[in-house]
Amino acid sequence: MTIEELKIRQLTNQYLIKPSNKMTVVRDLCGVQAQFFPNAMHSLKLRSNDYDEPTVGQGLVKNWSVRGTVHVFAESDLPLFIRCNNGECYRKNEWGGYTFWNNERRVWALTPERQRYFSDIIISAVSERAYTREELKELCRAHGMEALEEDSMFEAWGGGIRELCERGFMHYVVQEKKAYIASPEFEPIPEEEAKLEIARRYFTNMGPATIHDAMYYTGAKQAEVKNWLKALPVESVECEGKTYYYIPNGKSYDNEIPPCIFLAGFDQLMLGYQKKESIYLPQEHLRGIFNLAGIVMPPILLNGKVVGKWKKKDSKLWITLFESLAAKDRKIIQRTAECFWNHELKITFE
Repeated sequence: MTIEELKIRQLTNQYLIKPSNKMTVVRDLCGVQAQFFPNAMHSLKLRSNDYDEPTVGQGLVKNWSVRGTVHVFAESDLPLFIRCNNGECYRKNEWGGYTFWNNERRVWALTPERQRYFSDIIISAVSERAYTREELKELCRAHGMEALEEDSMFEAWGGGIRELCERGFMHYVVQEKKAYIASPEFEPIPEEEAKLEIARRYFTNMGPATIHDAMYYTGAKQAEVKNWLKALPVESVECEGKTYYYIPNGKSYDNEIPPCIFLAGFDQLMLGYQKKESIYLPQEHLRGIFNLAGIVMPPILLNGKVVGKWKKKDSKLWITLFESLAAKDRKIIQRTAECFWNHELKITFE
């Protein structure tokens, strides 16, 4: 298999050549990463043929997911991603044991009793309606929460709020402003069964991919990925000395690579494969997309290769190129932007 054939397969499987309906996209790709909400929506818009901004959140939730990062994914997949320690702590409001948040390396002001008390207040509130983060803080303060306790419950990287989400009590509302609402009841899927299903979706809808790619995307060890390959109906191909694995999905790969794609920040095409072995991202451009602060910038893909990044604010679009391009290539980028955003933007090349 050639690199171009490999790209066509991956781009097709990721719905970047042939879009599908929103729910198919989020299920097949295990959601879209959503630390920055506009990125998630752009990623869905690229891949969906039924994208509708006013109703995009229907059937979706936002919660911690693959690699311990926040994703927008199908509500029906809550059991797959919110596994609650194999179901042992599902909707369990008891906090006496060790957790990442209350270990000795962190300042944790909530006693088990106080955490249970405020968790009850939060759970009761979000069962009635959606509450913003600030509304929940005000509610807890009204019930006697002290400043240090608030710092623990609403810690910037998750804290007690994240624990409630990961125990199946609630999730983020699918919108830019942080708000929470009660999750529907579900039965968590056992850890190993869930991981195997995620691996099945990965090799079906992001493959062909190497073992290193799968390790990078899932955060799993090499031995675990090899065990998944043994359990799944994978096939393999060779490309430039590497072995790529995939599960046949019945799709045809007779299209060409799109001339230009404005990918989202934290896009699955960047996060789905080992960044240092990416077939899309030249290594000299690596830090232009994956910066040292952990942010994955929105790339511009030209004929299947990252040549720059973009930034949009209001009616302005800034395009930063990583290399010198011919006038015809710059025109392709400009026309793609105009088509995607309906000629509504002032475009500036930097």
